[in-house]
Amino acid sequence: MRLLGIDPGSLVTGYGVIEGVGDRVRYIGSGGIRTDSSAPLSARLKVIYDGLTRVIEEFRPEEAAIESIFHSHNVQSALKLGHARGVALLAVVNAGMTVAEYGPTAVKKAVVGSGRADKEQIQRTVAMILAGYTGGRGRGYDASDALAVALCHYYNRRTSRRLRQLEGV
Repeated sequence: MRLLGIDPGSLVTGYGVIEGVGDRVRYIGSGGIRTDSSAPLSARLKVIYDGLTRVIEEFRPEEAAIESIFHSHNVQSALKLGHARGVALLAVVNAGMTVAEYGPTAVKKAVVGSGRADKEQIQRTVAMILAGYTGGRGRGYDASDALAVALCHYYNRRTSRRLRQLEGV
């Protein structure tokens, strides 16, 4: 199963693609869709939508997962993030994929084991799990956060499948 993880942002939207079979998961690709901070929000949203559409066409994921909005004290930032999430969801749905949503704490717990993990811990753990991913200091956290979302979804799917098997469903 090939999965796309998305870490939405109005300046940089991270994406990460993994492939999982059974207990094995491997890194396929990742990056960030960067927008011009001086451009109007509508133009930045188009860049995000077009970028994710290209990522979906290139990597052909079967499902997607996106990080849900966290509570923010800055209303303007929360609104911009909501818009970025909206165009990301639209790109995924227009491609015919299902999308799952996970909160930041759930992603951190699934990947690192602690809901309070910082971005550096997430990046290091993702790099340990996914051979070939070389995220490192100074490269930003957008791709590693997106890969963590994809891993969270993969682990969740795998656990759900095992529970159904145990229940005989």
